[in-house]
Amino acid sequence: MTLFTILFTAALVNNFVLSQFLGICPFLGVSKKVETAAGMGGAVIFVITIASVCTSTLYNLLLKPNDLEYLNTIVFILVIAALVQFVEMVLKKMMPALYKSLGVYLPLITTNCAVLGVALLSVQNDYGILESTINGIGASVGFFLAIVLMAGIREKLENCNIPEVFKGTPIVLITAGLMAIAFCGFGGVSF
Repeated sequence: MTLFTILFTAALVNNFVLSQFLGICPFLGVSKKVETAAGMGGAVIFVITIASVCTSTLYNLLLKPNDLEYLNTIVFILVIAALVQFVEMVLKKMMPALYKSLGVYLPLITTNCAVLGVALLSVQNDYGILESTINGIGASVGFFLAIVLMAGIREKLENCNIPEVFKGTPIVLITAGLMAIAFCGFGGVSF
């Protein structure tokens, strides 16, 4: 599998939010404004990419050679938690407005199953460090794309005449479902 195929597949075909339903909490919670969604997407890109490098390195150089694969989930969770704490400190110091607008959703990156899912699926697919990094970049760019698209659509829906029964969460879930169907179309692309 080429690196471009891994990148494309992770971002569009197997989009974690829209095809595997991982990371739904921040996807639905932070997608009300494009600026906030882009900030969350940027933080997730950083965390997933760095987590992919770190977890793959630890797995391939420490856990696997020493027959400690059974510890991968615990080790990966610790690495992800440390990275999110780092991102939180940086945002609080350098971008306080974004830090405040993300609110409770920033610490939730720690428990965002998409971050752990990328690391575990890289191990499951037997990716090396480079392939895991590319997979992490693709998955996080896919998350960014999905959350920013959803935020843009939700901003447009604010000005639409939506029947009362569909206002709020129902129209958001319908929109997410339609986006998921649209992303299924990428499954037919071949290289």
